[in-house]
Amino acid sequence: MEKNRVNTKFLVSTALIAAVYVVMTLAIAPLSFSMIQVRVSEVLMLMAFIDKKYAPGLVLGCFIANCFSPFGLMDIAFGTTCTAAALWGITRHSKTLFGASLWAVFCNAFIGIELYLFGSPLLLSMVTVAIGEFLSVSVVGYALFRQLMKNPMLMERLKIA
Repeated sequence: MEKNRVNTKFLVSTALIAAVYVVMTLAIAPLSFSMIQVRVSEVLMLMAFIDKKYAPGLVLGCFIANCFSPFGLMDIAFGTTCTAAALWGITRHSKTLFGASLWAVFCNAFIGIELYLFGSPLLLSMVTVAIGEFLSVSVVGYALFRQLMKNPMLMERLKIA
């Protein structure tokens, strides 16, 4: 019975984090899909630093949000892959919260290649996406999660199991 409870908690957590990611992305859709891209939802990437079991929900949320992208199938495939790569780095190679945030900045900068294919200058596209990601994750996300991580009761509740 305990195993079913754990699986249910994981599924609910995955669906919830995916839904929150989608809503946060679409709520500011013009900023989420432009050359100067600031996805507030990317703050959630740091959830995977707390518990790697958040990663599937974040990838699913990114996939669903990118289904609404004006860049179509390319953003669905390429953007979701960049998010998955960032989460791989966060869950496997991050020792610090700030280091975890930089995985998101570095991996998502490659979305600039996608924007380049639609006519934007390559280097400028990569830099603007990286700046937006840095503001979302390394500035806002880092400050927010640094405070959250000071609360041991909250941290215990955020663990999926």
